[in-house]
Amino acid sequence: MTTSLSTPAWAVVRVLRDRNAGLYLVGVVVSGFGTSALWLASGVWVKDLTGSNGLAALCLLAMWTPTLAGPLLGTLADRVRRKPLLIGTNLLLAALLLTLFTVDSPGRLWLLYAVLFVYGAVGVVEDAAESALVATAVDRSLLGDFNGLRMTATEGMKLVAPLAGAGLYAACGGPGVALLDSVTFVLAAGVCTLLRVREDRTAPPTTGWWERTAEGTRFLWAHTRLRPLVLAGGATMLCAGLSGSLLYAVVDGLGHAPAYAGVLYAVQGAGSVVLGLTSGTGLRLLGGRRFAAFGIALTACAVAGRAVQSDAVALACSAASGIGLPCVLIAAMTAVQRETPTALLGRTAATANTLMFTPNVIGLAVGAALVELVDYRLLLTALGTALLGTAAALVQSRASASRTTDRSPSDANPA
Repeated sequence: MTTSLSTPAWAVVRVLRDRNAGLYLVGVVVSGFGTSALWLASGVWVKDLTGSNGLAALCLLAMWTPTLAGPLLGTLADRVRRKPLLIGTNLLLAALLLTLFTVDSPGRLWLLYAVLFVYGAVGVVEDAAESALVATAVDRSLLGDFNGLRMTATEGMKLVAPLAGAGLYAACGGPGVALLDSVTFVLAAGVCTLLRVREDRTAPPTTGWWERTAEGTRFLWAHTRLRPLVLAGGATMLCAGLSGSLLYAVVDGLGHAPAYAGVLYAVQGAGSVVLGLTSGTGLRLLGGRRFAAFGIALTACAVAGRAVQSDAVALACSAASGIGLPCVLIAAMTAVQRETPTALLGRTAATANTLMFTPNVIGLAVGAALVELVDYRLLLTALGTALLGTAAALVQSRASASRTTDRSPSDANPA
């Protein structure tokens, strides 16, 4: 019997058969392992040196802050050829991480924060360059499957790497984890050199940096198919951040120790791995907006369901959240890669990432304040309702876009 081309297993095989896609996924696994290990170890490192929870939390802030400058940093990815840029940035981070060997006292922590800030800024540039490079290096028909597998690889590393990083930190300290991350970036640079992609030389700029940055933002905002997806992604991540800040209240309501949050995180990660393996098929069957709306609606049910004080329900909601939450992110990024001209793709992808992921940080901060003032069950119910409204609005925007398409034959293939 012949395997259907739409089955998830065959889709995975098709992606892995593509040489560039397979190599890039290897790079994601390698560098993602080092990044996830450092993410946990840096906070523990600061905590051990200072005893301060607040200073430890600044590590995550230092890595996330450059996301706010995504449109500006993404412009760099459109000014040079992306493959050499990725090789260079990977080697830069590999060298920079070695400076952390000198961090041995609270007085040297400024260097750790500085490295983490640069780490985050380079990550923004790399994400933009990778999105643009993938769009040209990987068969367009495989982009949905590829982005799903990339999600699987990333989430899979989040399940494994923090534990490995914690073990390495216990054995060798912070410098040992920094060395591990440095080696992974060297390996990722080596993988990039093996990619077979033809890139034209970029034309000399005719406008200033700020104007070039604005071009990507204007393109995204004016695009009737991309804008609703990206805005829905931002709204979803805002609610996800608010919900995430309530996790320990949920655990407390279940009568467990705080460490039980790790179990819920692991189940959610496993759900995201499963979703990544099937997302390409889902995108083909439902289309981008309906696939995203389905995921947002499932996330809404999962968030509201956490108000029920039951272990079984909490575990089911974590799995459902892991499956539902990435849908809109995968749909939005795939649409950006397919719909954006190559010359604008770096800026547009970086702008989309900023609009989708910055609200998550805001949600975490706001939720941390609200959880002390309002019953977490009421907040979870309200967030679930807001997410259902977001899903409904996305479906409605799809209907409006379809009506526009009927009037404009040149604007076919709705996302």
